[in-house]
Amino acid sequence: MSASIIDEERLSRIALSADDLTRYSRHLILPEVSAAGQRRIRAARVLCIGTGGLGAPAALYLAAAGVGTIGLVDFDRVDLSNLQRQILYGTDDVGRKKLEAARARIRDTNPGVEVVLHECRFSSENAQGILAPYDLVIDGSDNFPTRYLSNDVCVFARKPNIYGSVFRFEGQASVFAPHLGGPCYRCLFPEPPPPGAAPSCAEAGVLGVLPGIVGLIQATEAIKLIIGAGEALVGRLLHFDALKMKFREFNLRRDPQCPVCGENPTIFAPIDYEQFCGARNFFDAEEPADSVPSISVVELKRKMDSREPLTLVDVREPYEYEIARIEGSKLIPLGELETRLDEIPRERMIVMQCHSGMRSERGAQLLQQAGFENVYNLAGGIEAWSNEVDSAVPRY
Repeated sequence: MSASIIDEERLSRIALSADDLTRYSRHLILPEVSAAGQRRIRAARVLCIGTGGLGAPAALYLAAAGVGTIGLVDFDRVDLSNLQRQILYGTDDVGRKKLEAARARIRDTNPGVEVVLHECRFSSENAQGILAPYDLVIDGSDNFPTRYLSNDVCVFARKPNIYGSVFRFEGQASVFAPHLGGPCYRCLFPEPPPPGAAPSCAEAGVLGVLPGIVGLIQATEAIKLIIGAGEALVGRLLHFDALKMKFREFNLRRDPQCPVCGENPTIFAPIDYEQFCGARNFFDAEEPADSVPSISVVELKRKMDSREPLTLVDVREPYEYEIARIEGSKLIPLGELETRLDEIPRERMIVMQCHSGMRSERGAQLLQQAGFENVYNLAGGIEAWSNEVDSAVPRY
């Protein structure tokens, strides 16, 4: 058993009510928790960065467990496509601010929990101020700038950063806490991948239950740290393969050369994480870069209506093309593009299109490198086409 991370002075002000004794009775009869552990849970303050696939189940179960204060960082609205995995929300919440819907759901689960809303992007300017009142962080973000930022500010503040990520049928989790003897996120990933190299869930897809499994692993680690029980995932990375129903564990070591937690650190305050990760915007990583000229869906529709000569190349996968397509587009999956360049006329304007603009931006770059000159990327992809031009085209 490890030591609890909860401040003893704050803990001394916490008492359990008669209702608490009933609500948490299944905790109280666990010797590893007992009334003393439940008081620690009640005294705890946990910050959830993101209330999406990972943050939603984590926040909901932390609230059910009785965590006294839960901070939520998000600025998005509930979309119908969220409901397959983000269990904080229901159909009636579509279009509503996520934080408002999350607070209502958490209060219904446990009215004794204080929910603090941070409706903003978690940025270099505000991260340390937001983090200050909390004991630990559950990082449910889905982009690299935020992951590096949350890691760094947690190292600076000597607070555990509970990491999780998901991709298609696989997920992983760890606890980054150099002050507890383990490595930090930068020790595992010293450099971010090139922009666009790691597809988002919107592009690659994700099994709906997978974020729930990983998010609950994160919540479990949070509770263990709060009550000081068991062995935390400090220095260990837990990998889960849902198709094989198999867990694997990897031992992690601190990097003595790490610029944040190493022997001679060189980073002592938040940096420009957009620049570090090569991303223009923390939460718009799918937006195409400036290296390829873009065309809006409205302008493309005008050109198509006026019958201007152009070729619209859809670089998504065939199963995506079956779900939704722009009439007149030619399907050439990105992985096949390099071997099928002879199917694209060089003398016409070429518009590359995918789901939201990231894969098509890479496809447009490939065409440019092959000598194609009049190449454009469709900003926002078929998602923007459905939103702004033709709502009959299904969204997914």
